[in-house]
Amino acid sequence: MQRVLGILISFGLSVVVWAGETISEGWLAEGTKWETPFYVRVSGKDGPTVVITGGIHGNEPAGARAAEQIRHWSITRGRLVVIPQANIPGLRDGTRFLPGEPPSRRDLNRQFPKNKMAAEAHGVLGKALWKFIGDQNPDWMIDLHEGHDFHQINSKSVGSSIIDAKGKAADVAVPKMLAAVNATIADPKKKLVRLRYPVDGSLARAAHERLGAASMILETTFKSQPLSKRARQHRLMVHALFTHLQMADGTSQVLLPAKTDALRVAVYDAGGVGSNGPRELDRVLRGMPATMARRVGAEDIRNGVLTQFDVAIFPGGSGSKQAAALDAPGRKAVQAFVQRGGGYVGICAGSYLAAANYSWSLGISNHKTFCETIDLPDIGRKSMWYRGPSATVKMELTKAGREILGDRNDVFQVRYQNGPIMSPMGVKGLGAFRTLAIFRSEVVRYGPQKGTMVNTPAIIAGEYGKGRVLSISPHPESSAKLHALVANGIRWAGPR
Repeated sequence: MQRVLGILISFGLSVVVWAGETISEGWLAEGTKWETPFYVRVSGKDGPTVVITGGIHGNEPAGARAAEQIRHWSITRGRLVVIPQANIPGLRDGTRFLPGEPPSRRDLNRQFPKNKMAAEAHGVLGKALWKFIGDQNPDWMIDLHEGHDFHQINSKSVGSSIIDAKGKAADVAVPKMLAAVNATIADPKKKLVRLRYPVDGSLARAAHERLGAASMILETTFKSQPLSKRARQHRLMVHALFTHLQMADGTSQVLLPAKTDALRVAVYDAGGVGSNGPRELDRVLRGMPATMARRVGAEDIRNGVLTQFDVAIFPGGSGSKQAAALDAPGRKAVQAFVQRGGGYVGICAGSYLAAANYSWSLGISNHKTFCETIDLPDIGRKSMWYRGPSATVKMELTKAGREILGDRNDVFQVRYQNGPIMSPMGVKGLGAFRTLAIFRSEVVRYGPQKGTMVNTPAIIAGEYGKGRVLSISPHPESSAKLHALVANGIRWAGPR
């Protein structure tokens, strides 16, 4: 262990000991625009060294997210080295390449030593990564990526595959990794397959040819799949490898450190969620200090992942579809989470989900929604929840709302898109809600809707068991000017 720490201290390391493991962190390319953190766990017991990288390509966020989660996994032997966000500027911009670099140097995964050429990497970041990884003397090199399509459906894409270098070690491990992830995929055409060989100039190929590591690229597919699902697939494959190497200590569902003082927030991004909500919440959460946020899906929730969190957020989309995706076990898991003291924040569809008037809703907030179906002359039967496309409405905080969401006395604008019109449900044993904000204008599509929205609750707060429930009908997360309001609401829903 002394030799290992000696190597790492040269990279500006901080070291702590936790539960028998030495946990270290530091920076690569420190002081440059490419600086990026690394993390090392040393078990203290003989075993392999596994290096995991994510975010080499900035438009492939699932690998970076998964690596950030995996770095918190305890190991029973060997060493785990994780560089979760290799290309931070690219991840920030959502671009595949290194921003600002010339064409010959912009693809980070082509800057490592190529076959039959000098054993050197190129560019500030490429050189820093290559030197650091070489100094670790890895037995395994795992690089987490994403493709744009499923390889079995579109052979031009490497999405949903494991691309490995030849070797006996990979021949044994890869089938186990594929079996673990494919057991969770129903569609045969979307199952992962094994491909060879990592492209020349890639980190995985260079680590195999120059460092002798068993190397592979794990490719998920971002087409029509939520970020939480892709990150979960990465975790399943890595966990299967750790199990094979007898390094696993726990499940693949560990997303957070075992001990943290940060506010832990789960953002649901799977079935029934619109495309913009989770991304807009990411912006809110990035602006909240001492906060750790993770995307979660229905399968994660059914597997008990919410026990790691303080607050769960369910964004806009369709409340009924979110309920269907969660299924009965998932809905019960959310109810139990709030009952035990967890916080729930529902935005638009998430507020429908929290309501008490549907057979599929959670019943954790004592409100009902204006959802009657009415026969309209010359139009037909129409449900009154639908008021048309996105629009801007006026909203005002109440005294209770100013105490929780921020002290502003004005009437201000907020985006609205068919959020629930809420009123008391009167469920016995479930406390009444408090109104935090009121609609001061309305959106109307059909005659019977006139007058049913204006001066009704726009944001309400209540309790369910030991937990708090915040239901937000409009979309304040869509406006940067209202991010503080949303952040205050999330903090209120958190631990008391």
